[in-house]
Amino acid sequence: MADRSAKRLARLHRVRSLQLDLVRADEAKAVERVAGETALRDRIDQLHAAVAPAATPTPTDATHFIAAAHYRDRLQQSADTAKRRLAAAERGLDDARERTQAAWRDQSAVEKLMERAEEAAAAKARRTLEAMPATARPKRHDPC
Repeated sequence: MADRSAKRLARLHRVRSLQLDLVRADEAKAVERVAGETALRDRIDQLHAAVAPAATPTPTDATHFIAAAHYRDRLQQSADTAKRRLAAAERGLDDARERTQAAWRDQSAVEKLMERAEEAAAAKARRTLEAMPATARPKRHDPC
């Protein structure tokens, strides 16, 4: 019975370790996604600042202003989209971190069960040794 239990705990530990590794990989992907979305948002902000109107307009800049206004509007739409994507990526990262913590708790619970089983087996072996009858040691020399 104890052997089956030990095998079951070992199998559970392997499964929980694998699950933890998979969840950690998902968390790493979520971190990379957040970094990518942040970089995209920053780049859009830089482009938006670069298209700001000039301080001294000239009469020939009318078409330039129209094009810049259109471009700024498109950049603003892109910025709004980037902010939504970044918020979604951050939510995904939070979820991934929660799943990682849950998987770590599951694995540590199995490890604690394995430790308890080892302690119980050691205690049983101790009790068995204590219950054994004492053996008299033979004398090493005949009486002189």
